[in-house]
Amino acid sequence: MDFITLEILPFVKNHFLLSLGWIVLFIAIIVLTIKGKLSNVKVINNAQAIHMVNKQDAVIIDIRSADSFKKGHITDSHNILPIDIKNASAKTIEKFKENIVILIDENGLSSTSIGEILAKQGFSNVFVLKDGIAGWNSENLPLVRK
Repeated sequence: MDFITLEILPFVKNHFLLSLGWIVLFIAIIVLTIKGKLSNVKVINNAQAIHMVNKQDAVIIDIRSADSFKKGHITDSHNILPIDIKNASAKTIEKFKENIVILIDENGLSSTSIGEILAKQGFSNVFVLKDGIAGWNSENLPLVRK
């Protein structure tokens, strides 16, 4: 108890905004961690994605723009824009509802929210590639260009 009264309380009094910022950051980390654990969409790495494609017939959905897709994409991936998924107008992926679906974006930041939408639309096995196509490129994994 002496440590708290001697060290922490005066620090908090003298640096209230800094202390408040740390508390908010701590709470945000806890919330994001819990949200990630409870999410229907799981993040996987490149090795897991390769295994799923080769052994479990996973389907890769690339949600980048058509131009980015043409510059380089993973073999046999399907290019579907996020807006089409949000509007449920991407009929080409309806046949994959029971398959493992791996979403890929540019850097792994926007695909989780699209994955949540797919899960709500009835897709049972949705995964997101950690670090997206940038992570795939960083490991010098093959891309198709056309």
